[in-house]
Amino acid sequence: MRVLATVAATLVALSTLVAPAHAVSVSRQEVINRAKSWLTANAGGPVPYNQAAYWGAERYRQDCSGYVSMAAKLGAPGQRTVELAQSPFSTGIAMSELRWADIVVDPVGDGDTRHVVIFDKWADPYKTAYYAYEQRSTYGTTYRVLRYGLGGDQYVARRLTNVTG
Repeated sequence: MRVLATVAATLVALSTLVAPAHAVSVSRQEVINRAKSWLTANAGGPVPYNQAAYWGAERYRQDCSGYVSMAAKLGAPGQRTVELAQSPFSTGIAMSELRWADIVVDPVGDGDTRHVVIFDKWADPYKTAYYAYEQRSTYGTTYRVLRYGLGGDQYVARRLTNVTG
């Protein structure tokens, strides 16, 4: 009986390494669709940035990590940037391995310097820039070309564990 209890406890512990218990599986397409939704959710305009405010019926934080959490269905009000950059929420990958709906994150620093974006696609065949969705100060939700993580900064590529496909 003790052996069975130990095995069961081990399986539960291992399952938390794959995806957080409160996270549901979501497809890459759904992550991108949900990310796009905030571009026009504010009366046709972007959701404004605010670390202390919550948006819509789902009540996700209006900051970068709340936005990524919303897109990936990681449970409102959303995880913090540091949490998104760690197991059980994501696993590290090389920048060259990025696929749409992966994240690029700088988990170092404080709440004003850490940042996370959702990768969409490479902007050129040389992988010197990429399109990403982000929630950023002053502008709110944006879709633009970025170079975070491609040299001279602390950004890293991560794959969310609850994203399928």
